[in-house]
Amino acid sequence: MEFTPELYATFWSLIPPIIAITMALLTKEVYSSLFVGIVTGALLYSNGNLELAFNTITGNGSDAGIIPSLADRSHAAILIFVVLLAWITAVINQSGAARAFGKWAESHIKNKTLASLATMALGILIFIDDGFNCMTVGSVMKPVTDRHKVSREKLAYIIDSTAAPICIIAPISSWAAAVTYSVPEGSGINGFTMFLQTIPFNFYAIGTLVFMFMMIIMKTDYGPMRSYEQKANEGIKGKTDEKSAISVSAEDTLPAPIPDNGRVLDLVIPVFVLIVTSIGFMLYTGGITKGASIVDAFSNCDSATAFVMSSIVTIIITLVYYLIRRIVPFKHFMGCLPMGFRTMTGPMTILVLAWTLSSITGLLGADVFIHDVIEASASELQMLMPLIIFLFSVFLSFSTGTSWGTFSILIPIVVGAFAGNDNMLAVSISACLAGAVCGDHCSPISDTTIMSSAGAGCVHINHVATQLPYALTVAGCAAASYLVAGVLAFRAGGAVSYLSLPLMALILFAVIKVAARKSVAQKHVPFRNENK
Repeated sequence: MEFTPELYATFWSLIPPIIAITMALLTKEVYSSLFVGIVTGALLYSNGNLELAFNTITGNGSDAGIIPSLADRSHAAILIFVVLLAWITAVINQSGAARAFGKWAESHIKNKTLASLATMALGILIFIDDGFNCMTVGSVMKPVTDRHKVSREKLAYIIDSTAAPICIIAPISSWAAAVTYSVPEGSGINGFTMFLQTIPFNFYAIGTLVFMFMMIIMKTDYGPMRSYEQKANEGIKGKTDEKSAISVSAEDTLPAPIPDNGRVLDLVIPVFVLIVTSIGFMLYTGGITKGASIVDAFSNCDSATAFVMSSIVTIIITLVYYLIRRIVPFKHFMGCLPMGFRTMTGPMTILVLAWTLSSITGLLGADVFIHDVIEASASELQMLMPLIIFLFSVFLSFSTGTSWGTFSILIPIVVGAFAGNDNMLAVSISACLAGAVCGDHCSPISDTTIMSSAGAGCVHINHVATQLPYALTVAGCAAASYLVAGVLAFRAGGAVSYLSLPLMALILFAVIKVAARKSVAQKHVPFRNENK
């Protein structure tokens, strides 16, 4: 007989992630917070049986726990990809290419605003996958943003805000494939076509990009981010990475001194090869060589495996190229592997703990609880359903740290509720996608949030604390837009609901103007160096 906990599919199933997230925000210590959440979830699942709880944590005889989280094929591929990408980054630094790019950028990128805009532009260009985006943009742009005194916290925010938000509105991405997969078979709906219809209504993703652009152009910051930006502007560095606005350079841990003959092309070639081969292997794992169309190949691809394959090919090509250029000897090239691994130990530990917490939350039936709550109200309050779906999607994604899991839970419900009503279906599905991205954006246990911190070289909990006010600002505007869009789509038809997007942009502009005035008013107050 299959074991079912007494608190299965109740609100208690969400308590473990809520405890972990609350502890992380209060204590600013992620590892212990996640572990306490895991232990709490195991105790709730085991009905207080300590032996069963211990077996659940470790994964002994269970589909959840630490060991199954590591054994999961996609999780293992992500960890391997993170290490390989860190290796590539270390090799690029060792070659002097990053330093050469920094010198080039210094002559072309003249100020802090341009450095931030360049980071945002690069993030938008790398729309294939959020994890790939986070690590690549951070590796390339860190020297540039450091030079122009952009705090690592601000860099992490820019990276995070052009990762999932751009992927969820890009037709060719691993996220588009995940959404397509989430549409139930037999519904009569083409998942890819439906994804295209949701793009104009993804108010959170579009709003995040607009908001970030406005913040950079208007040179405005508020909340905890303002303090870190002031520290960076004044060149304040603490003794440890935990207290510094600008982290210690990775160059200090390289296996040999950096040569002076590095060129920008030495950076461009590995990054270009990585991007092109990533797209190629996504198509390959999706069956392009077996007759699948490009759309079907992207829909069916194994993105995690594709990125591992592309990383290996990039390493081989980079090795041959650098040996020909005689800028990185073979010994130093291989010496960059353990160095890259060491830099990723912290983020990988957080990822494993986050996956373990998510798996135990699944054992408690959190997805079933949310499913039942949404389904119970789907036949009522139809005009408000886009707003309700958005809020539930935010909560579920924030609590579990997974956007894709949120897609798979809520999209079938929305399809069942609004089948035959194209206007409401498009708006409601977009609300689900936007809410999932928003919750993922805010959650300390999200893969994307963790990898954004790692890519920027930023203390993880600092990134969460500084990003949260910005994400909540856009989320509030998006919620208002879904309220308006739902009413208009239900009452007046789909075309009218497009008015919600410019309305949200105006609200965001007004919010930033108010924040800018407060920021100007506070500039005369001297900033205290808390690290002294």
